[in-house]
Amino acid sequence: MDLIQLRTFLAVYRAGSVTAAARLIGLSQPTVTTQLQTLEKRFGRQLFERLPRGVTPTAAADELAARLAGPLDALEAIAGGGVQAPAAQPPVQLAGPAEMLALLVLPALAAAVAQGVRLTVTSGLAEDLLAGLRTGQYDLAVCTVRPRGRTVHAEALMDEEFVLVAAPDVAKGIDTERLRRGAPAALEAAPLLTYAADLPILRRYWRHVFDTRLDAEPAVIAPDLRALAALVAAGAGVTVLPRYLIAAQLDSGDVVPLLEPADPPINTVFLARRIGAPARPHVDMVHDALLAVGRSW
Repeated sequence: MDLIQLRTFLAVYRAGSVTAAARLIGLSQPTVTTQLQTLEKRFGRQLFERLPRGVTPTAAADELAARLAGPLDALEAIAGGGVQAPAAQPPVQLAGPAEMLALLVLPALAAAVAQGVRLTVTSGLAEDLLAGLRTGQYDLAVCTVRPRGRTVHAEALMDEEFVLVAAPDVAKGIDTERLRRGAPAALEAAPLLTYAADLPILRRYWRHVFDTRLDAEPAVIAPDLRALAALVAAGAGVTVLPRYLIAAQLDSGDVVPLLEPADPPINTVFLARRIGAPARPHVDMVHDALLAVGRSW
């Protein structure tokens, strides 16, 4: 079997696109397409499903990439590197929620940066970041939803606990005894603060703790949980936030929990990487550092 065809296959697998792979390995798009078709005929199986934009690997492609990536990367290193000093590694492309990156993830990587690791950090919504991870735009993604699909490997990083909070003066005007008896109607007069119009965290809290659907109009929509934490502390209203985000405000008393349920809502956060991506020590260093410190979060 032609090693050039295998190299082309791996480039397409990693790039998620024939056009992007052709650019990476210096071949024309028709040449890459022809090589893939030849390889598929030799295997007798389809390796990629063609999409309007890019391609997605089949199970056969996942299996081939898993077997091929390590040996072919090693051959590339021998052929291209010889005994010369290794080339400088590119920045690790790291993605995740802005608040978690700022408060937990980046401080945990200070030692890696001091050792020469370079980072390029992108924040955004989980589904957008996972799409970028699958197409090779990111090396690692911190995700607040469980990644699906065969092209991504995800490991549990931490559990975030959600807390219903308000400023002390606002809390005084709420019948918390009714809340403890499972009556969210006690909050009807309190302005609700949320990061999205469909009240995702609030709805989840209501469903888990009160066993009811929340149907309300938010007073403030701000797509940054840190902004909501500041609004709550200033007395603007009530919201649900991850405990890690407001730990300092809870300790200082700037915000107070309205409930402390025995079974609070928990969300598992995952660290994801693309299966079959090129072996890169700095990506491994960041990955291992986050998994190690995530246990303490």
